Amino acid sequence: MLKKIQGRFILAAMAAFGTVMLLIIVGINAANYYRTTSMQDHLAGALLEYGPRAFSKPETPPPPERGMAGRNPEAAFMTRFFTVHCDTDGRIKAVSRDYISSVDEETAKAYAQAVLSKGRERGYYEDYRYLVKRDEKEITVLFLNAAVHIQSMRSLLLVSLTIGASSLLMVFFLILLFSRRAIRPYMKNIERQKRFITDAGHELKTPITSIATSADIAAMEHEGDEWIDNIRRQAARLTKLVGDMVALSRLDEETPFPEKSRFSVSEAAWETAEAFAVLAKAKGKRYSQHIEENLTLYGDRGSIQRMISILLDNAVRYSDDGGEIQMRIYRRRGKVCIEVSNTCDLPDVSDLDRLFDRFYRLDESRSAMTGGTGIGLSMVQAIAETHGGKASVQSADGKEICFKVVL
Repeated sequence: MLKKIQGRFILAAMAAFGTVMLLIIVGINAANYYRTTSMQDHLAGALLEYGPRAFSKPETPPPPERGMAGRNPEAAFMTRFFTVHCDTDGRIKAVSRDYISSVDEETAKAYAQAVLSKGRERGYYEDYRYLVKRDEKEITVLFLNAAVHIQSMRSLLLVSLTIGASSLLMVFFLILLFSRRAIRPYMKNIERQKRFITDAGHELKTPITSIATSADIAAMEHEGDEWIDNIRRQAARLTKLVGDMVALSRLDEETPFPEKSRFSVSEAAWETAEAFAVLAKAKGKRYSQHIEENLTLYGDRGSIQRMISILLDNAVRYSDDGGEIQMRIYRRRGKVCIEVSNTCDLPDVSDLDRLFDRFYRLDESRSAMTGGTGIGLSMVQAIAETHGGKASVQSADGKEICFKVVL
């Protein structure tokens, strides 16, 4: 129980911190990408409009947003670009490579054709930021060398991801170190609850035993008295309820089964199911089972038998008159699956998962008639979880219900 709560606390804390780190990394890189591409687009626009004059100091300076390159006297030596001129149909007329030497004419033409085929006005292609200008006479595509900027963006992304991953790892170890201290008050509360249930169970056993014994003695003197019979039934029910509550409380302990061993699930199921097959037949219900042979499991044999017993008892109690009960135990993908189904008439199928809640019942009146305590399915779920498995319930049409345990 402690490890499960600690694990959930660590998972929640890491999910919160990881989300914040992811948002920070995405925000930093998105802002850097937007700033870098904006600068390149402004420079490319200035080059398309003013050409090499964008680097000089003309008498009539270009607009501020397009004149960024002109502010830096070294821009002419740092900026590398080439332009491709096409007619309105996309046929290449000329290539200008005066400000670049690493691209030949054929490569420049191939780049322009690839960019025009995309139908976009701007973007990245290879190591270049391109900008397409269209007018009535021609189409001009400018390719601005952005290798340094692309590498810078990639480096920032790599550095931010590395820092983020390192931060996650450091925070994980810190949370792991302080998680026990953080959940200590919660664990103390759980321990108090378990101690209360255990102590109350022991305290209740004495008066319940006294009531049951007194009822047995009174029954000897007044045989057939319905009030005495009712006292005996209710005393037996209380005894079972107290026992189930104490057993369920023990299942919440960190090591409920200190002496686990490998045993045959097939044999354990055969032993448990035999009595319920006779009981179902005596109540006029059809019972069938399929238990795969040689199924083994590492765990507590007694608790697994108790789980199967609860599921079968539940099926016999709540199946309709003349109904059908089926049990299937098999292995699938290396896991042992236990399925118990029975025909019934469910009033509501929307809250079936609540059947595993303690004391929850779909039909209070019928549950009172059958004598159930409302804890059985909670114990099924607890036993499954202590063996690293899970329990589930489903009903397709409300006419049949199936409980499945995967171990």
